[in-house]
Amino acid sequence: MMRRILGGVALAVTVTLATAGCVVSAPEAPGDAVTSFPQPIPGSGTVVPADTLPGEVAMCPGTPSPSALPTPGRMPAGTTMASILDRGRLIVGIDIGSNLLSFRDPITGEIKGFDADVAHQIAAAIFGDPNRIHFRILSTAERQRALEEGTVDVVVKTMSATCERAESVAFSATYFIAQQRILAPRGAPINTVGDLSGRRVCEVRGTTSLDRVRRLVPSAVVIAADSWSDCLVMLQQSQVDAVSTDDAILAGLEQQDPNLTVTGPSMGLEYYAVGVGKNNTDLVRFINGVLLRMAFDGTWMRLYNQWFAPSLGQVWSAPAAQYTG
Repeated sequence: MMRRILGGVALAVTVTLATAGCVVSAPEAPGDAVTSFPQPIPGSGTVVPADTLPGEVAMCPGTPSPSALPTPGRMPAGTTMASILDRGRLIVGIDIGSNLLSFRDPITGEIKGFDADVAHQIAAAIFGDPNRIHFRILSTAERQRALEEGTVDVVVKTMSATCERAESVAFSATYFIAQQRILAPRGAPINTVGDLSGRRVCEVRGTTSLDRVRRLVPSAVVIAADSWSDCLVMLQQSQVDAVSTDDAILAGLEQQDPNLTVTGPSMGLEYYAVGVGKNNTDLVRFINGVLLRMAFDGTWMRLYNQWFAPSLGQVWSAPAAQYTG
């Protein structure tokens, strides 16, 4: 169970990972009538047509059981981990535009954040050195293709484990549970999902949050951008009225501009998992062993408190995991 404080109210979320079928991450909600009107396209954004109405976002977080972790630097012969060890670097797909999750430190130039730290934990388990990493910067839309083509070993980039994605890539156990909410200017009359009706909402291409907004509020004018930092600039320049995505991402945007605030109740849950190539089950089991150790030795809680507790409130444990076998 995760317990998070939202707007002064304690919200308890019980997390059970499905072993079969799909868990729907948000309830069906009636949308407003579809409307259309002339809308300029701000910056690099594009308007998603109002008749693009996807189905529900289905989460499939079932995952193989964790393997025992070998001694760092001594991976079993013939395994994916041994190949990574021989190469000398773990290749990680990530981005640098998500404050608190993965961003480039302006002073040191290093990539930091919760997602980056999870990647360092995986590298440390393979090499005994958390810095044996090559970060490959990916847009959200590029994550799945990079895994399919094998240009990265893993993706640690706020990637939700959905049923659709699981057809092409594999996922670790959940390492973070986010809640989709809204970022809007302070004092703006935008507090619930219904308030997005007829308003310009920035989303990033290839995200489940874009699909959820189109489904829940078909009358919203959805502007698709390449990154959440693009959405932040559009919101600051009044080119959009709001941004809606995971609270972990929105908290990072809010920190960059005190005139903005995260608002509204949860619109649905997102189960972040480490993306892995479809056939690399041994690596999935290895990563699940790393995540399990992080939960039990206090590493996960230390990282959460470092990056998210001031913005998202306290939680009592890492996400629970139920394995498929």
